[in-house]
Amino acid sequence: MPERIVIVGGGLAAHRAAHTARREGFAGELVVISDEARAPYDRPPLSKQLLAGALAPEQVTLPGPEIECDWRLGVAATGLDLAAGVLYAGEEAVPYDGLILATGRRARPWPAPLGLSGFHTLRRLEDSLALAEVARPGTSVVIVGGGFIGCEVAATLRGLGVEAVTIVEIAPYLMPVAGPEVGERAVRLHRNHGVDVRLGASVEGFDGVNGAVCAVRLADGERLEADVVLLALGAIPNTEWLAGSGLTLERGAVVVDEHCLAVGAQNVAAAGDMAAFPHPHAAGPVSIEHWATAREMGALAAHNLMVAAGERTPFRAVPTFWSDQYDHKIKSAGLLTAADAFTVVEDDPDGPGLVIEARRGEELVGAIGFNRPRALIDYQRTLAEALA
Repeated sequence: MPERIVIVGGGLAAHRAAHTARREGFAGELVVISDEARAPYDRPPLSKQLLAGALAPEQVTLPGPEIECDWRLGVAATGLDLAAGVLYAGEEAVPYDGLILATGRRARPWPAPLGLSGFHTLRRLEDSLALAEVARPGTSVVIVGGGFIGCEVAATLRGLGVEAVTIVEIAPYLMPVAGPEVGERAVRLHRNHGVDVRLGASVEGFDGVNGAVCAVRLADGERLEADVVLLALGAIPNTEWLAGSGLTLERGAVVVDEHCLAVGAQNVAAAGDMAAFPHPHAAGPVSIEHWATAREMGALAAHNLMVAAGERTPFRAVPTFWSDQYDHKIKSAGLLTAADAFTVVEDDPDGPGLVIEARRGEELVGAIGFNRPRALIDYQRTLAEALA
């Protein structure tokens, strides 16, 4: 077992790693380094309860007993020397004999300089508070990107009484990763709640007045008025600081083995959405941007870092995801991106129920449902048994 473990990151994966290390008897020095000045907090409420004002910032702090750590908050990691076993945070050299990387992702920026105010992204607590401050009744909000975050924010803003909410999505339906059947159901759901959904639409640029955005210009020439623009374009790993470290990166994510240990560095683990791990339904390493995956990987990374090689546990968890939009709870299980076909197995035309299976050939690789949590629990159990 290592004597000094350093954890880099301030989110759920880092929190679970620290909690697990102490719970499983690690008595050595435990250092947590995070570029966020806040203690670890829960991110799913950022697009829902926190944005809506139903929860205060202190209420999204992750629960649990106080973890005995050397918390170094507001300090960014800047480099890693694998051979020397040293992490660099700011100007400080931090030695380790066990290292857990859990730096997460940040919102993908617009690919060109904007030069105007009024643009927002949603990844951190401060982002949610800033958006809540300006997205009020009477404002026009355009959301560029119709993935889960864009859809959740649209639903929350409509619940707050923001009348003019528009989603611009380049795909032919919303939440493209979930397949056409779910995406088309989501389109109907949002339009029924007053959201203007523009599909197959790309953004050409933005207009401004007095230094602030005032409109979104679409490629077809249409101009959408906007007081506020949310850029919901996905996320990119916070791993630039690892360039030249010797770790293997795949699309920016740290590649790990089935035990969450970094390839080629057995005293370094990685967890959460900045890690790419092997999955039997994927052709190569995959990164999963789900809350449950971060929780499970963080705990397992700490466990496997502390035990002997023969005692390590492989990561076999089934990816799960949920999304609350209006009075609908959307839940998925499995690796939907591995599917080549989506089949509706239950559809209530007079109600909100929907269950869809995701298959690769004849093999079940996932399922997603609207307001059918028990059915998704069964699918999760089936998928877990197949992976065991």
